[in-house]
Amino acid sequence: MDADLLVEMALREPTEELLTPERLRELAERGERLVHYIGFEVSGLVHLGTGLISMQKVADLQRAGVETQVFLADYHSWINKKLGGDLSTIRRVAGGYFKEALRVSLRIAGGDPDRTRFLMGSEVYEKLGLDYFTSVVKVSMETTLSRVRRSITILGRKEAEALSFAQLLYVPMQVADIFSLGVNVAHGGMDQRKAHVIAIDIGEKAFGYKPVALHHHLLPGLSLDQEAWKRLVEAKSSGNKEEFTGILADVKMSKSKPETAIFIHDSEEEVRRKIMQAFCPAGEVELNPVLEIARYIIFRNRSEPFEVINKKTGERLVFSSYRELEEKFRARKVHPLDLKAAVAEELARILEPARKHFTEGPGRNFLEDLREIRITR
Repeated sequence: MDADLLVEMALREPTEELLTPERLRELAERGERLVHYIGFEVSGLVHLGTGLISMQKVADLQRAGVETQVFLADYHSWINKKLGGDLSTIRRVAGGYFKEALRVSLRIAGGDPDRTRFLMGSEVYEKLGLDYFTSVVKVSMETTLSRVRRSITILGRKEAEALSFAQLLYVPMQVADIFSLGVNVAHGGMDQRKAHVIAIDIGEKAFGYKPVALHHHLLPGLSLDQEAWKRLVEAKSSGNKEEFTGILADVKMSKSKPETAIFIHDSEEEVRRKIMQAFCPAGEVELNPVLEIARYIIFRNRSEPFEVINKKTGERLVFSSYRELEEKFRARKVHPLDLKAAVAEELARILEPARKHFTEGPGRNFLEDLREIRITR
């Protein structure tokens, strides 16, 4: 395995944090078998963050020779009361729509879904039996209750909210998943950081090794408001990673708030409408939802120029890199409405394979099945 390529691919955007590049390089240079996993709660429609951003990193790691796995966390979803808290419904969606949406997203991101294992949590637990329970107990013995409570924001709930005892099991189970699967490259969004740091801290003592943890960027929701945006920018400027991640987790693109999210199979009209209504303050480039889509999706694997047309003058501005676009927007040489129109058109083009797959192709039945199910937050 090429250690330089591995570290380069692991650090490539949308990666926000790699704990640590040195340990990842050491594993590669020792010739260790590198096993990745990313876990997903199974709930509603798959949006840009869940689909494309997550799968971009899977594609990067595939390219570097890492064995990639997607863990469909049906038991975690049940604990977190997704899809009405019905386990059979969760499994039905996991093995149908959700798996299909992630496979399509991986293909759009430049990866090969046939080279990634898709695992159902309950099937893994059934196979491992007592060994998995033992791993959960090991993690629990090495982790304090207060630390578990501080980590429950993984569930999308505040620490002060009333918890069931099952929800306290969520974090030890998530950490046990990593070691039960022999994972040494644990991957998730920045909101998964606390659980992964627990795995790093206890790994050597409880399981004989420390995994590497890779955390990708979270896309802010399209309807981010001025107050939330200011809080985000201030937290980022202060360097307080935990505060910043906590705020962003509250305002990230979310399937439970459909107008904040673009789903991978949205129609061209829906993509355009949502983008044109999105928060996009003139001249502001930090955590601007429309620029974020340009940066992390449109310019991701782009070789051709990106064009923005000034609707008033007809002037065509052509950008060969995201940085050029950002500089012009900061200088107010690009109007927000012109940017939105260009981003909407290009994003609709990128999502065309997913749209066709779920409206005209084999994914249609999966999407129709999901839409018959009541979606809960």
